[in-house]
Amino acid sequence: LTIRLSNLLQIFILSYSLLYLLVVWGIYNSAGQAWTALMDKSMIFGETEISLYMVMLVLLVLYLAISFSWFLRAILEAQVFPHRDFDRGVRDAIKKLLHYSIVFIGFLFAMSMAGFELKNFAVLAGAFGIGIGFGLQNIVNNFVSGIILLFERPVRVGDVVVIDEQWSTVRKIGLRSTVVETLNKSEIIVPNSELISQKVTNWTLSSSMVRVVIPVGVAYGSNVAKVLSLLREAAQASKDVLETPEPSPIFTAFGDSSLNFELRVWIANADRLLVIRSNILQFIEQRFCEENIEIPFPQRDLHLKLKDAQILKRLADADDTPPETDS
Repeated sequence: LTIRLSNLLQIFILSYSLLYLLVVWGIYNSAGQAWTALMDKSMIFGETEISLYMVMLVLLVLYLAISFSWFLRAILEAQVFPHRDFDRGVRDAIKKLLHYSIVFIGFLFAMSMAGFELKNFAVLAGAFGIGIGFGLQNIVNNFVSGIILLFERPVRVGDVVVIDEQWSTVRKIGLRSTVVETLNKSEIIVPNSELISQKVTNWTLSSSMVRVVIPVGVAYGSNVAKVLSLLREAAQASKDVLETPEPSPIFTAFGDSSLNFELRVWIANADRLLVIRSNILQFIEQRFCEENIEIPFPQRDLHLKLKDAQILKRLADADDTPPETDS
């Protein structure tokens, strides 16, 4: 409020200074006369006369509407929402819809004060409809999708989502686009229509608890029971792993080059999934080294046909032949 009042005071002082300069230059006799003369300046567009006073009045009404919207949202955030069981997504939806409604009503009121009849907006609505038919389909689609997001809330502010294989956190949901922040702190602007029409993985929609699956392969001949015991030990050693549901080490398959295992654990916060996974992997690698359990490289058997073997033998014989020297 202090900042807004300070800005208004600066505008008032600047405006009065400009009016006083006109008096000092001898153009007008007083600041009041200069103000009246400037406000009477007008331009004619078709059948409509637009004066500077009308423009100033429209700007003032719009500013008051925006300020009133800000004031109501501030009251809701400070006095109403803390005493109600509303999550962050509902709060943002209420504040955005309230803001756009008040600004729209203020715009109509400003236009009516400026002398525009509201029935003239029917012509503008028709022109807007034609514009939608020719090139604004995407904008309207994103607008409608934004309203669906605010009411249906399949994605909310603060949710951890995966979009185009990138882990991101939803920071802002607008009526046209949604802003998400990736793990490297870059921000991506996502059109709302993509969040509605395409598949989006939301890790925290109904619960922030997620399961982490860690695949591990060990060399053939390793002690299976020992490996399962070490995997369970790794899960129990991490303070971020939940005790319920219980961690589950599983022997999954005989692989091409290894015995394949999986460690399945549950964590309470999806935001720390990658960090917890890294910590568990480090513990597993350390314990495998201590217990001499080998993590194998891929192994392949090479079969040579007879002709290939003969060619290789000739090449080997050629390499063994000493080079000729000049006599």
